[in-house]
Amino acid sequence: MTERLQKVMAEFGVASRRKCEDMITAGKVKVNGSLITELGTKVDKENDIIEVEGKIIKCSESRVYILLNKPVGYITSAKDQFGRPTVLDLLKGISVRVFPIGRLDYDTEGLILLTNDGELTYRITHPKHNIDKTYRALINGEAGINDIESFKHGIAIEDYVTSPATMEIIRYVKGNSVVDITIHEGKNRQVRKMCSAIGHEVIWLKRIRIGKIELGELKTGEWRCLNDEEIKYLKALGVQNAAD
Repeated sequence: MTERLQKVMAEFGVASRRKCEDMITAGKVKVNGSLITELGTKVDKENDIIEVEGKIIKCSESRVYILLNKPVGYITSAKDQFGRPTVLDLLKGISVRVFPIGRLDYDTEGLILLTNDGELTYRITHPKHNIDKTYRALINGEAGINDIESFKHGIAIEDYVTSPATMEIIRYVKGNSVVDITIHEGKNRQVRKMCSAIGHEVIWLKRIRIGKIELGELKTGEWRCLNDEEIKYLKALGVQNAAD
């Protein structure tokens, strides 16, 4: 049985499917000794020899699913051209190569998932199937009912209007507000831009939930493996999204 090259690469834990596509078009992949640059290329993962940047890749026998509490000042990628630390630098004791599911801004902390299951990553991060993500934020000023209604109806930022979102006021602190914000999109710095658009700049931002998976009491910079129930939940999302 043959499958698309980028799909097989993702299954083998090279990177997410989108990143694998970039590697193919950049001329970094060979199949049976021949350079491949066409994304439609199909391969037999049992018999074809696939090389990525000169190294033969094979299927990882074990899948790894990790929840990390990302600190501020780390980027969610494998490496950074400016030499900034990445979330992978925090994963001591992990011998297999993993990569983030989605992203979290450099100056935002909190929940980020990482795995070597490239196919699952592709399914649950597809733009059509964004999962609810909840952020705890400290914003300047005292938020009120008008702000909650603005989030509920969508907010115009830059050249688009956001999908309906929710804001829950947790408490007021010295004239500022602690709020929980839930969105299901994932545009660049979206929560910060939404708050700024209604006159409440973000002072501090932390992601605390992705779907039903919660950060809990995990300390900043620490990580843990997902439990069986959490993995089952993610895989169910992946299957559902692939069928849509």
